[in-house]
Amino acid sequence: MSWLEKQDGENARNLETPPGFIAAIEAIYDAALVPERWPSALQAVADAFGDVGAILIYQREDGAYGSICSPTLEEAQRDYEAGEWWRQDIRFSRSLERGAIARADAVTDRDIASPEEMRSLPFYVQFLRSHGLGWFGGIGISPDPRVGVALSIQRAGTRAPFSEAELALLARVGRHVENALRVGIRLINADASQQALADALTRLGVGVFLLARDGKVLFSNPAGNMLAGDGLLVRSGYLTAQAEEPRQALRARIADAAFSETSLLDAPRPVIIRELSREGFLAVHVIPVRGAERGVVESLLADVAAIAVVTSSQPGAPADPALVRDLLGLTLAEARLAALIGVGLAPREASERLGITEETARTTLKRVFQKTGVTRQSELSSLLARMAVR
Repeated sequence: MSWLEKQDGENARNLETPPGFIAAIEAIYDAALVPERWPSALQAVADAFGDVGAILIYQREDGAYGSICSPTLEEAQRDYEAGEWWRQDIRFSRSLERGAIARADAVTDRDIASPEEMRSLPFYVQFLRSHGLGWFGGIGISPDPRVGVALSIQRAGTRAPFSEAELALLARVGRHVENALRVGIRLINADASQQALADALTRLGVGVFLLARDGKVLFSNPAGNMLAGDGLLVRSGYLTAQAEEPRQALRARIADAAFSETSLLDAPRPVIIRELSREGFLAVHVIPVRGAERGVVESLLADVAAIAVVTSSQPGAPADPALVRDLLGLTLAEARLAALIGVGLAPREASERLGITEETARTTLKRVFQKTGVTRQSELSSLLARMAVR
């Protein structure tokens, strides 16, 4: 029995941190700028749950899917692709539809398939069993509104299914993966060399600031330089904000990332900075950089304690679903729908964009209304506008 299985029925956030959790989160952030470290980071995540392995599935810019798995799942992944088991993978094919109606971000087999299907479908009885697998815990994350990513932990069939406490912890882990991938998803296919990293950061369309422990800017890319100078400032070489509240929040977030394990326990949240010259805002995501095994890339990061990734709202564009989720207390699936409804799309149009049925979209929208206290689509649009999350 795993540590978390003993806690079933309790709120995972309020529990003692299980063994291996901090190590797993540190491994996730170690991989943020070094894509070749993701397999070992995923293994650390699986180990924290006492499970076989983990896999990261992401959508490339051309619409095709890519994946990274922990070493323990490499054989199963080869069989999955060579045997075309993806054609029978109902976990994947149903994930959008069932995930949209789930009441939490993290889901497991009971949210996807019936007990009879799990007892009889070839994917379960042939593919999974042949590799000693039985259960999964999965969560969708959104490091970039244009890129879909999912994290899935694979559990042996001899163990009990994922408990609600374990899924709650997985949701927290997923937020850290999302945070690390705000830069990392753009570097997945880049060389892990200092030259490639510096070049990739320079070409990114989001602002990137590499920070010392005291918040001093050691490197900033062109996008970051363009975003600074209004609500966000680089003053005397230090990253700060014009207004007092976000200035204090940013200072605390950088200090936590540089010095404290507390930043690794809670789900990360951005610092929101309103821009003064236009009706918009900046979201500053602070990513901790932990000391890891030295390599070529680390010479660029030798004095870096944190990375600030800055995104800018775009007038008229759908809101960033991750921000809508955090600000309104929605699931990511609910937030994705709310973001589209918020810019005037009808439920049918939004459902087509999201790959779900119109009926599912309307059911999910009702839940969004209940959570936000609005009763009409126009009110939801106004709510998003007032919160300046576009």
